[in-house]
Amino acid sequence: MNSPMSPARARLTRIFMLAGLLLAMARPAAAVVELDITRGTLKPVPIAITAFTGNTATEQKLGGDIAGVILSDLERSGLFAPVDRAAFIEKITDPGRTPRFADWRVINAQALVVGRVTREGNGRLKAEFRLWDVLAGTQLAGQQFFTRGKNWRRIGHIIADAVYQRLTGEKGYFDTRIVFVDETGAKDKRVKRLAIMDQDGHNIRMLTSGGALVLTPRFSPNSQEVTYMSYEGGRPRVYLLNIETLQKEIVGDFPNMTFSPRFSPDGHRVVMSLQQGGNANIYVMDLRTRRTSALTNTPAIDTGPSYAPDGRRIAFESDRSGTQQIYVMNANGSGQLRISRGDGRYSTPVWSPRGDLIAFTKKIGGRFLIGVMRPDGSGERILTEGYHNEGPTWAPNGRVLMFFRETPGAAGGPRLYTIDLTGYNERAVATPSFGSDPAWSPLIN
Repeated sequence: MNSPMSPARARLTRIFMLAGLLLAMARPAAAVVELDITRGTLKPVPIAITAFTGNTATEQKLGGDIAGVILSDLERSGLFAPVDRAAFIEKITDPGRTPRFADWRVINAQALVVGRVTREGNGRLKAEFRLWDVLAGTQLAGQQFFTRGKNWRRIGHIIADAVYQRLTGEKGYFDTRIVFVDETGAKDKRVKRLAIMDQDGHNIRMLTSGGALVLTPRFSPNSQEVTYMSYEGGRPRVYLLNIETLQKEIVGDFPNMTFSPRFSPDGHRVVMSLQQGGNANIYVMDLRTRRTSALTNTPAIDTGPSYAPDGRRIAFESDRSGTQQIYVMNANGSGQLRISRGDGRYSTPVWSPRGDLIAFTKKIGGRFLIGVMRPDGSGERILTEGYHNEGPTWAPNGRVLMFFRETPGAAGGPRLYTIDLTGYNERAVATPSFGSDPAWSPLIN
């Protein structure tokens, strides 16, 4: 007899099914927009996104909402400039027909997204879209999706990812989630709860009650589990939490403070820092055997470990040289090497999913900076600065960072922001209360 499917997997199976390509690509898969992060600015591509059609008023309302999600995602990326719908000449009533390209060229649209939403007899929602190259007069992509009605926002994110990938040649990052610390209450009596949301700030859900302080949540590679530190029971320990079932377990029962947990790329290990008297060292735990091994052994404070995407190396911060600096070592603890060489104090290193950069926080002269450098320490670039910037985390395509920034004063608190690798596209991420310690999930898929 077959074993029963897990509730989470069964729910995902019911929620979403990709039906496949409607039509073959009309031209080679070369990118229409070339991304070059060495350039100071990128000129956004004008794109027209029509409200998706529908047979009923409800379907038309939902079609407009889905198109709004697509528009918002692409616009926030900084790579696309949605054309004002008031300028549209052609009214799309049948997205299956070839559009009048002359009407879209005259309003300077280079790409066009059209679509349709229908509700099937079994209650499922069917959404389909087509992406057109207005200048060449050819279709670039077309797909259809089926889902439950309440998941319409996710359909918008998935379509935005498809458009982003087809026009840039790189994977998108919109169908993702953020786990973070939701902060409410007076500054000296903050209630900190673990929370999760879509990358655009919608669909917020609390994962913990707020009865105990929580810090530094981090996603597993399968995006179904997070590690975090909590003072539950008055004792700081690292926990493992399933975000669907909310079942949690302690990751080891260590006598001293444990903090900064992070998964290995294969999800089989957790690397963390353990305090021992006045110093702290980095340890790795095998989640299958629960065996723990020390990776560093110094009288300094070693913390903030982050795996390279291939799992072979770990970046971390240490004050062994007298100030906080960034180091890299092999995954077994050998070959420890300082890579940060600039002025100031470096902290919170996070390896890019692409493997080409390490993000960091830097404090110098009272300024708090978020920047990136290559794994050998070369090519340091500052992306943004502000009052107490902290906690960078990468989007899964390695093109965007999220972080939090404190605002001063008695009424101040942390807010979430994103910044792309050009350093020119900084955006606030709206949350209902203060938010800190963000961690970006992989693509949900």
